[in-house]
Order: sequence, then C-alpha cells, then structure tokens
Amino acid sequence: MAQKIIFTNDINNSLNQVLEDIDFNKLFVLTDVNTSHYVAPKLAEVFYNHNATHITIPAGDTNKNIDSLTQVWSKLGNNGATRRSLLINLGGGMVTDLGGFAASTFKRGIRFVNIPTTLLSAVDAAVGGKTGINFNGLKNEIGVFNEADAVIISTTPLYTLPKEEIKSGFAEMLKHGLLKGKDTFNKLLAFDFDNFNPDHLLDLLEESVNVKREIVAIDPHEKGLRRALNLGHTVGHAFESLAMSRKSPIPHGYAVAWGMVVELVLSHLILKFDSDVLHRYAQFICDNYGVFYITCNDYPALISLMKHDKKSNCGEMNFSLLSDVGDIKINCEASEEIVEAALDIYRDLMHI
Repeated sequence: MAQKIIFTNDINNSLNQVLEDIDFNKLFVLTDVNTSHYVAPKLAEVFYNHNATHITIPAGDTNKNIDSLTQVWSKLGNNGATRRSLLINLGGGMVTDLGGFAASTFKRGIRFVNIPTTLLSAVDAAVGGKTGINFNGLKNEIGVFNEADAVIISTTPLYTLPKEEIKSGFAEMLKHGLLKGKDTFNKLLAFDFDNFNPDHLLDLLEESVNVKREIVAIDPHEKGLRRALNLGHTVGHAFESLAMSRKSPIPHGYAVAWGMVVELVLSHLILKFDSDVLHRYAQFICDNYGVFYITCNDYPALISLMKHDKKSNCGEMNFSLLSDVGDIKINCEASEEIVEAALDIYRDLMHI
C-alpha cells in the first residue's frame, strides 16, 4: 500500500478524513512536551471525539533513546492497545522516528499516522518509512523500515517555531534541490529567512517532499538509489555525534548543511563537481548557519564515526556524491587522506 501524503493547511479536516479511512479500535497520540503544549490543543476536538490516550515524552534528539521508547511501549500496553490500535505521531523528527519504531514493534506492529510539526520532519523524517532511535552514542543505530499509513503535512505549525528550526528543515530542502536540478537549487539559494511566510512555503515544501517520494518509491529499503538521500549525512551524522560527545548537541539540519559542504568538496575532488556551485553553497551556509568548529585534532574521531556509518559494509567510508547538480553518484568510497583534505578545505570555506 502506497503511503498517503496529504499537503494541507486544514489539519483538522484532513485528520478527520484519515481517521474515517482507517479501521482501528483505540487511538493513541504521541507528542513531546513542546508539541503537547503548542500543537496538540489545536487538534483537541478531534482527539476528544475519538477518546484518544495521550503519551508525552521529553523533547530533543538526546531523548530519542531506549528509555523514551520503553515509556511509549509501557503506555500502550498499560492502556489496552491491541494490534488494531492506531498511534498518531504529532511532533518533529524525534517523535516521528521514535513513534514509528514504537508502533512498528509493539505487538509486532500497529498502524500509525505522522503529523510533522517542524519543517525538518515534514521534508525528511516523517516521510519514507525510516524509523528508529539513537543507541550507544550513534545516530539512528536501531530501527526498521515501515511507512506510516498517512502523513499530513502542513506549514501552519511552523508559526510556532524559532528561525533555527526553520533553517534546520531547510537544509534538507537544499539537499533535495541539489538532487533535483539547478532551477530548484537556485530558487532555494535565493530564499530569505528574514522575510518568509509559512503559507507561501507549502508549494516549495511539496516540491521538495516529492523529490524524496519519487526516490523512495523506486528503492524503499535503501538498496540502491535511495542512498542518494544520504547526501551530506555521512559527514553530518559524524558532526552530530562529535557534538554529542562534546555535550553540546547541534540541530540535525545544521549538521547536514555543514556535512554537505564537506561532501560537495569531496564531490569536487573526486567527481570534478563545479567549484563555483560549491563556493556559492558554502557561502550561503556560512551566512545563514554559521560554522561547526573543528580542528585537525578532531579528524581521527570524525573519520572513525564515518566508518561506522550505516552505508559502510566493511569499515570503508562510503558517500553519496554529485558530479553535477542533479547528477548523483552513490557508493563513492574515499580514503582517509582525501577526507582529511576535504575537512581542511571545509575549514577554509567556513573561515575557521
């Protein structure tokens, strides 16, 4: 069954329609403490009409862990969830990742619906069937592929978000622009974070989600083409893990934005990617995202983390790179020496 994705700025009506179309005996709603306060009240009538049981977990990616997962399983079990129950994941990527995994494993799987409340989760985490938690200091180490029955995507929750959250999600849109082609990519580089209207973002968001949607339809379990969506993530996840080891976590989208700088450098060094495009992208990131500070002393830890990436089969460093905007090459291996050179150039581009 194909995943239903609904783009709307009338979440209540769309959710009512989705619930009418799904046969379930008990409704559960998963939020974190933020979405419980800011977003869930806007859907209170729908939840009340279906006698929903609410589950609230701590916010933040550091809580996408086994403890929060156990809390969700326990709440489901203690409140009579069966295999015919339905879980709505209302929140950012942490909630949709963890909630999707909880639903996929409770009683060997119950149905779930994602309602992403951040730009990052709308464009990335909530769509495509990846679920999971962080484990043993590594991002998304434990999880399964399992698509939600439906995903309701709206820009109305974005009014509650700080600009940092918008930028975090926009980084994944930049990735999709690089995968799609120059027209889309150039349109994104012209985006003005200081003067944007969430209502006007819905069409651009739909275009971005459809890039991922088309790739996932061809390769749902990441055996080949879907690895294109990992552009920026091998280095980005290493940056995230390094930041967590420093006790100073960074937003996922920011890590991907900085990771894509390094991986576009690798694309230039290995595949002759256009250096002018690389410099334009790096300048946009430097101007809007700042920098992730590293020194050469961090290289061994970063390289070790990249070797632990899920795309690595035998401890090699495996990347999805670009020979041009819109021309992805998957399964590109790079030596430690060339990765160190790319990190050197990243530091130059970021003025570190």
